[in-house]
Amino acid sequence: MSTESTIHDSIDTAATTVGSLWPIHSFVTANPLAGFEDQPFSEAVTQAADLLGGRGYPSAETFRAALQRGQIDPEILDAELSEAGYENDPEVLLDRMATATDASKSDSDTTTDRVDQVLTKWLSAFLDEGSAHWSMPNREAGFYTAFRGVAEHDSEIPDEGVIADLPEAPTEAIETVLAPYPESQWVPIFEEQLAALPGWTGLIKQRADDEGAWQSAYPISLAGYLAARLALLDAVGADIAPSNDSIDPDPAAELAGAFLRAWEATYRGDLVETVAAESQSLADSDKSGRPDAQMVFCIDTRSEIIRRHIEAAGDYETHGYAGFFGVPMEYQGYDADVSVDACPPILEPQHRIADVPTDDDTRERHDRLWGIRETADEIIETLEANAATAYGFVETAGSGYGLALAARTLVPGRVQELFDAADGTVPDEHEFCDPLVHHQHTYAGDLPVGLTTDEKVEYAATAFDLMGWETFSRLVVFTGHASETTNNPYDSSLDCGACAGNPGGPNARVLAAICNDTDVRTALRDRGFEIPEDTVFLAGEHNTTTDEVALYDSDVPESHAASLDQLRADLTTARENAAAERAESMGADTSSGVTETERRAADWAETRPEWGLAGNAGFVVGPRELTSDVDLNGRAFLHSYDWSTDPDGEALEAILTGPMVVTQWINTQYYFSTVDNAVYGSGSKVTHNPVGNVGVYQGNGGDLMTGLPLQSLMAADDDLHHQPLRLSTVIHAPVARVNDVLADHTELMDLLDNNWLSVTVVDPTQDHSAFEYERDLEWSPVSALSEADRTEPTAPAAADD
Repeated sequence: MSTESTIHDSIDTAATTVGSLWPIHSFVTANPLAGFEDQPFSEAVTQAADLLGGRGYPSAETFRAALQRGQIDPEILDAELSEAGYENDPEVLLDRMATATDASKSDSDTTTDRVDQVLTKWLSAFLDEGSAHWSMPNREAGFYTAFRGVAEHDSEIPDEGVIADLPEAPTEAIETVLAPYPESQWVPIFEEQLAALPGWTGLIKQRADDEGAWQSAYPISLAGYLAARLALLDAVGADIAPSNDSIDPDPAAELAGAFLRAWEATYRGDLVETVAAESQSLADSDKSGRPDAQMVFCIDTRSEIIRRHIEAAGDYETHGYAGFFGVPMEYQGYDADVSVDACPPILEPQHRIADVPTDDDTRERHDRLWGIRETADEIIETLEANAATAYGFVETAGSGYGLALAARTLVPGRVQELFDAADGTVPDEHEFCDPLVHHQHTYAGDLPVGLTTDEKVEYAATAFDLMGWETFSRLVVFTGHASETTNNPYDSSLDCGACAGNPGGPNARVLAAICNDTDVRTALRDRGFEIPEDTVFLAGEHNTTTDEVALYDSDVPESHAASLDQLRADLTTARENAAAERAESMGADTSSGVTETERRAADWAETRPEWGLAGNAGFVVGPRELTSDVDLNGRAFLHSYDWSTDPDGEALEAILTGPMVVTQWINTQYYFSTVDNAVYGSGSKVTHNPVGNVGVYQGNGGDLMTGLPLQSLMAADDDLHHQPLRLSTVIHAPVARVNDVLADHTELMDLLDNNWLSVTVVDPTQDHSAFEYERDLEWSPVSALSEADRTEPTAPAAADD
């Protein structure tokens, strides 16, 4: 094997320890320790602490607050502590945990700090995605080449070592610096250097893997980055030899693990008990009847709140489905400069879908009014940014700007009303555009434009299979979701994670168009889906900040007008109640929930427009009836599933290998952002500094912050809103069927065996008993839910050969 290939293989191995980071305009939640998921959770957080410096468990203060609030059952805690070998009173143990000595940390290496300062300066210039007015020279040649060009002109870079005469190829520079070190040390060296700036490393890693438009125009690789970093370290005489010190385990880690398991078991016990009880009721109920409308929402925890209130407002049925609605597509909006991936990051887009105008008059009105706004914005931006005109612009427009700023600060709601009124004169895209769903026999890049009839049928059938549908209302609404916020770099983190941090309305429109296709409906009948002639599918979008649900109803026939009007009225009632609930969760006045949520959406000084997915802790896979009469406080992901319509377990397999993995990503990012916000989160929004339209700094430079801000997790400095718990999945299905799925997917078994999440099955075929996954495909009955004697699981203890 050549030295060059050995270097690349070593870099690939080392890079697994740093998680990918998506640009902040398309924020994707992911486990920051994804590279450690092949290890037990306890070992993974210990190794990550050594490499990245982050804490892996909640603090003693966090556990104490949870205990005082009744979030940890004392009996469960006593059992967990006893099993771990602790007999002292919990308060004594918490004091011991609080005073445990942290592993010693070395003082800051000033030579490394110098290198980081230089690198972050040039990385921010090179990786900029459209915010800089003056571009770094020679970017199109790639980062390493561009860096070679500017290095000799940067006074902060010493003219010493390999950097004095950088080779043309990055691997040559790496090889030169690594010459004194044996090959066995290369991976540890790369691990430490990639982990030095995990934010920038994660962004480079994601950008190179994605191979999107920015990467194509301005390529960068981990090899190029490491070549520049190692050359700089060589220039300042830094020692890059990997540390041979053994990892000192956190003396409080084992104790913290016991408290965490008790906290999780308390939450999980209540959730499982609810599902088990409702499972019995479901078996005795009559599900006949046709609801007035069916609405399909994303499995997102925020949907649980609005779904509950919609169901209370009328004879409506709601369902949960991944918010990209099963169509892995790249989407090009009518006014968008670039297309976006509108599917989960674990999938690759398979189709190119673009909005195409179908109403010329409305389009012309949109173009004219929108063009005026765009031109005005561009002129102001140019005047502000141009050194020759900036001062004159301030002198001329200063007083007007001052009044505008004062109004937006003091009366943001009124200002937003004016903006809304102005925006109301500009037609929305969905009013004059339709998604180009039909197959065009052409390609955009590597993707086919549109979908064939067979593909449409498959996506529709998959949706109905996964949700277990057998009855269809006159109105069926696929409801995507998006947020609304002002002056918030993290706004995309509040949009649909299943759509890669983008709004889900376009995906909803695509599936609605598919299901309204006459040929598709004919084919679906041949596959057992009897869709009545009077069923109309339409799309909508749920604003998770204000709880307004917009319906895209231009194609709904007049025969359904009365039903549509009633649905709109009931959605307004549901919004008022859901907004009041959200306002209460944010400590605001519940009597004016709609007004308060609208103010938060419009206020450019608001650091917490909504809670996002804070609080997430559970994932329920089963019929909506299991949770429809229960207030889950917006803490559970809800995916519709009916085991009785899935005899082969294919739908269950798709849910566990897709949505469950994505929810675990979301859950772990919230977990680690909470337990150590400085390392795995992004600190306070108050001191955020957006950079290059790709991320945020804390202060005026340094590494990109990788996780969620404090305001998404904390109600106040000493008041934690998000409870840092690992995901508890509850599945309503025969335990043997779940076992079969896990046996076929070792990656799922690894997650479970290594305690990154838990799975409990409520088996409707075994007297609605609950069984908890242990490890190696073994299950144990959940005795806490039992009456006198629960039936042992009849599933195999291990997979059949």
